[in-house]
Amino acid sequence: MSRIGFKPITIPEGVTVDIKDNMITVKGKLGELKQEIKGGIEFDIKDGVIEVKRPSESKQHKAFHGLYRSLLFNMIEGVSKGWTKELELVGVGYKASSQGQLLDLSLGFSHNILIELPKEVKVETVSEKGKNPIVKLTSYDKQLIGHIAAKIRSFRKPEPYKGKGVKYVGEQIRRKAGKTA
Repeated sequence: MSRIGFKPITIPEGVTVDIKDNMITVKGKLGELKQEIKGGIEFDIKDGVIEVKRPSESKQHKAFHGLYRSLLFNMIEGVSKGWTKELELVGVGYKASSQGQLLDLSLGFSHNILIELPKEVKVETVSEKGKNPIVKLTSYDKQLIGHIAAKIRSFRKPEPYKGKGVKYVGEQIRRKAGKTA
């Protein structure tokens, strides 16, 4: 049984939370996020602390209770601090470069992959000699940044024999042994 829904959320300074007609709006220094609420979940805002309450103990209400608490927490963290995902390009000749919102990836295909990123996401590429290139994504929307990082990773997933491909920084790849003689 998950107990995440019962944890209170403290609202940091500079963040405003409005709840009207099944819609949560969170505004902060980095941006504004909105989320629709379903399932009758209620939010109590008192003294800069939000508590999420469910109407009954049904399975559906328990699921929504933890879900909306997590979504609201991620929104508040995003507009106050922001989220960052780092992807590492492992492989000979794999390169990344960015010009504004355009990400150019060279992943061993015959042509480079060009990705136009939304304006909410900031991209930065780090290429040091002797190290794998790193693509750093920063945004206030955790769902959007996770979706974009997964899309970039899907172009060349890490393979289990040599470990080549696009992986998250810190991700451990399960390696397989090669052929035995």
